[in-house]
Amino acid sequence: MAHYDLSTPITEAQTRALRIDDTVTLNGPLFGIRDATQIAMFDRGRATRFDLAGHAVIHTAPNVKKVDVSPANPTGYAPVCIGTTTSSRMERFTRPLLERCGVRIVIGKGGLGVASLAAFGEIGGAYLAIVGGTAALETTWIEAIEDVDLDDLNPESLWRFRVRGFGPLRVAMDSHGGSLYTSVDADARGKRAAALAALGVNARPAR
Repeated sequence: MAHYDLSTPITEAQTRALRIDDTVTLNGPLFGIRDATQIAMFDRGRATRFDLAGHAVIHTAPNVKKVDVSPANPTGYAPVCIGTTTSSRMERFTRPLLERCGVRIVIGKGGLGVASLAAFGEIGGAYLAIVGGTAALETTWIEAIEDVDLDDLNPESLWRFRVRGFGPLRVAMDSHGGSLYTSVDADARGKRAAALAALGVNARPAR
């Protein structure tokens, strides 16, 4: 297990160095993205003016407030609470994020599936996990909302945050076929089977 302090954008080689159970702290730009953002981009063909190549995206629809434009709030938005949403419903967007946009890291909650794991392996990507309920802490790692695109989708706009010391986050899926979620699932199923056997229960296989 190793720790990496990364400044985005990062290279494919840096991404492929990450292994499950490593930890990562991010600095620099971080892009906030959610369901409606990706539906607009990949289902409806909307383009973004942001260059996402080598960058990290986080599954979020942040709680922000309108403020006067200032050096601290260059877009007229100030962060209120920027938490992470569940990733699984955005599974189908992982591959286009990596293939079309060049994204290297996806940050979320709850994990992604086998299609995402395959994309990470083929293209070079990783999934960093955030524990649920840590939105207040995450918000302290965000220095500013630097820019925003597709803002008619607000709050599911495409946000460009500037972060410092964002983490440490745990590498939960890597480019080598490693998945914390697969391991936890297999372990849980094994313990379930052992417990039922000890009770003399002939259970059906878990689906």
